[in-house]
Amino acid sequence: THRALGRRVFIDTVERADRSLDEVARSFDFLLSVTPINAGPAFEQFAESGYRRLPRFLYRPLSVDVDRQKRALYSIDFDRFEDPVLSRLYEERRLELDLQLSMIASRETPRFRELGRALYGPVEPPLLAAARAILAGARQAAGDGEADRIVDAVGLAREATAMIEAYRRDDPGFTAAVELRDDLPPGMMVVDDRLLVASGTAMARGRVGALLSHEVGVHLLTWFNGSAQGLRLFRSGLAGYEGMQEGLAVFAEYLAGGMTPARLRLIAARVVACAAMLDGATFPETFRLLARDHGFSPATAFNVALRLHRGGGLAKDAIYLRGLSQVLAHLRGGGPLDPFWMGKIAASHFAVMQELSLRGLLKPPRLRPAFLSHPKAAPRLERARAGLSPLDMIPG
Repeated sequence: THRALGRRVFIDTVERADRSLDEVARSFDFLLSVTPINAGPAFEQFAESGYRRLPRFLYRPLSVDVDRQKRALYSIDFDRFEDPVLSRLYEERRLELDLQLSMIASRETPRFRELGRALYGPVEPPLLAAARAILAGARQAAGDGEADRIVDAVGLAREATAMIEAYRRDDPGFTAAVELRDDLPPGMMVVDDRLLVASGTAMARGRVGALLSHEVGVHLLTWFNGSAQGLRLFRSGLAGYEGMQEGLAVFAEYLAGGMTPARLRLIAARVVACAAMLDGATFPETFRLLARDHGFSPATAFNVALRLHRGGGLAKDAIYLRGLSQVLAHLRGGGPLDPFWMGKIAASHFAVMQELSLRGLLKPPRLRPAFLSHPKAAPRLERARAGLSPLDMIPG
């Protein structure tokens, strides 16, 4: 096809620019920079105030020279690219990194929230309506957690290591590491080739496989597959990749058999609370919206509110449901999933990835997610292709 007529090799100019952009991207970690390190003490302080006063959040000292990295970012010359497709991808990523650096520099100021709105977008009315429908439709069947044996952070780290070892048996290059951290709110986070597990994390046994499919089977796997593409851009991520990544990761939980009413309600609650935060709701108001209006426990409501108000107001958490909706629409339209395992890409880049693949510039994924081999993954995938709503993902 005409898509195969472009350049079929990466020229030196592209590879040099790719390395330079990657150096800027790896000079800072955006989420760690804007995530409080004192979630536990802050919750105790908030509870002591009767859940009325904004707790004091503490952050890591900034280790990046924002002005220096911005100068480095805009000293990279994309004008000499002979491939307009690649040039556009790098220009888009530069703008995204510029926004992230600006947000870090504006941490704990009103400007942070508005820059976050520019980076992640607003909460669109259809997305907000879908989230409210989930909260209403899943309410009767859900609590904040499942009646199941609880696995603590040490157990999670052990199971994550076992899953990583299984991938490594298929490809020795899958050299991810697991770190237990005392400076994160409860949960897990992937940073490049590391899975960070907060020491305060605990979850029901029935959710472990699904959450590890989310973190290891999508986030870590696409980092390693992207690393094999020849350009580092595909491992650090194309502009706007996070929405599709999180959508795929949530869909992986469904394919692995771990989607529950409580999990789906949590994802929907993040959207509703994000909309409130962007409209000016304070931390206590966001907490009350979740705890009083939607029935979440104080600990869960606090954790969601912290995620949304960290740094000064981070709009990221609306992308989980938005991304899931994009994945379901893609499958309903007959689209394949394999291109998304090549690296970290956005839904808008699907055609670009196909073009670069036809030109021989991209390689097939070195690893495919293990959750695709789950005994019930194939029929679940067929259900999604036939047309599936998020509420349909909850087992009957």
